[in-house]
Amino acid sequence: MKTYSAKPADIEKSWILIDAEGVVLGRLASLVAMRLRGKHKASFTPHMDMGDNVIIINADKVQLTGNKRADKTYYWHTGHPGGIKSRTAEQLLEGQFPERVVTKAVQRMLPGGPLSRQQMTNLRVYAGAEHPHEAQNPTVLDVKSMNKKNTRSA
Repeated sequence: MKTYSAKPADIEKSWILIDAEGVVLGRLASLVAMRLRGKHKASFTPHMDMGDNVIIINADKVQLTGNKRADKTYYWHTGHPGGIKSRTAEQLLEGQFPERVVTKAVQRMLPGGPLSRQQMTNLRVYAGAEHPHEAQNPTVLDVKSMNKKNTRSA
C-alpha cells in the first residue's frame, strides 16, 4: 500500500462563488478555509496548494452571532512605541473596506506559513454583489441551505 501524493500536474482547480448575505461569519470562514486548502478533495495532499479559487460576494452583509458585532475587536500595531490600534467588527463592516472582516476570519482559520499565504491568493472577497470573474464560470455554492445554523436574520 502506497500513500498517494499529488503532483502539480494532477491538481485541478475550480472556481466557486459564495453569497455571504445573511451567513454567519465563522461558519462561512471555516467552510472557505477548507475549500482553499483542498481538504474537501479525496486527493488532498498537505504540502500542495490544491484548493479551489473562491469568490465571496456581499461580504458587507455577513452576520455575527451574539454581541460580537459590537464587542469583537480587531487590533493592529503601527510599529511605533504605543502604537496599538483597534476597531470593532461593526466599525469595520460599516467602514470603507467591510470585506476585511471576512478575509481576516478565513486567514486566521488557515495554518500560518508560506503555503497558507499562497492559498490566500486564491480568495477573492467583494463587499457588493458584483464581481469581475464571470469568465471563469464559477460554480455557485449555497452555504445557506447546507445547515439551518449557517444563517441568521438581521
